[in-house]
Amino acid sequence: MIDLKNKHILVTGGAGFLGKHLVARLRECGCRNIFVPRSDNYNLVESEAVKRLYSDAQPEIVIHLAAQGGGIGANLDNPAKFFYDNLMMGALMMETGRARGIEKFVALGTVCAYPKFTAVPFEEKNFWDGYPEEINAPYALAKKILLVQSQAYRKQYGFNSIFLLPGNLYGPGDNFDLDSAHVIPALIRKCLEAQEKDRKEVLIWGTGKATREFLYVEDAAEAIILAAEQYDKSEPVNIGSGFEISIKDLVKLIARFTGFKGKIAWDKTKPDGQLRRRLNTVKAYREFGFKARMGLEEGLKRTIDWYKTNF
Repeated sequence: MIDLKNKHILVTGGAGFLGKHLVARLRECGCRNIFVPRSDNYNLVESEAVKRLYSDAQPEIVIHLAAQGGGIGANLDNPAKFFYDNLMMGALMMETGRARGIEKFVALGTVCAYPKFTAVPFEEKNFWDGYPEEINAPYALAKKILLVQSQAYRKQYGFNSIFLLPGNLYGPGDNFDLDSAHVIPALIRKCLEAQEKDRKEVLIWGTGKATREFLYVEDAAEAIILAAEQYDKSEPVNIGSGFEISIKDLVKLIARFTGFKGKIAWDKTKPDGQLRRRLNTVKAYREFGFKARMGLEEGLKRTIDWYKTNF
């Protein structure tokens, strides 16, 4: 058990969507020595910048959230960038942390790193049973390499690093840019803008048949803190809600909560992505007592309210 309150904690990506919620929760828990780097000061794909970051932050605990990612469209447009940037950031951050002898490194993977064809719910033991869904594969494989590095470093160096696999995140402060947003913020924006501009139809990618599991961002932040405090093993751990919903049903919920009463049209020329996603979350509860608290409907309402207030 690590008492984080008196530790110097470096949170890469701490100014991003998940990072802001995590940093806020760490402060609520009594942590005061938190270093949040900004990308304009530290380019984490460059070795010298990463070394300078460690020198400036002097961390004992590193929580590596920084990532280049997005929805289906962003992955289709940026496969090389998403692969290279995520691979280099992870490799450099962990290697430099090891060289400096930090106490613990917490790495975040992604649910899309699971094989394209995986028994539902996804179990950690099946993580290496196949190739990821092709659309997300460059991003997913770059993140997956973090687990290889983590396990190799623990075996050879005794380096204490852990690897968490969160589901699709959503919540207040999400990215609502339609060019790079994930499905929930994109749908919320489309429905609200359709109302504002008196559009009678909203066009959605795919068929609506695919399913996804969504994890409220504050639940994700809580899971990361619990794991940082209590989990010290090589094996990956799923972080999710354990709840699965089709995109078609998700659209209906968001339309109802935003008040959009127009037509939902489906662009079936666009990909659905992986057919189903839902995580088995038993291990997270067994190892460090995490269980998601926020229900999807309440989480959507809070996210919609935040968007209305801030845009």
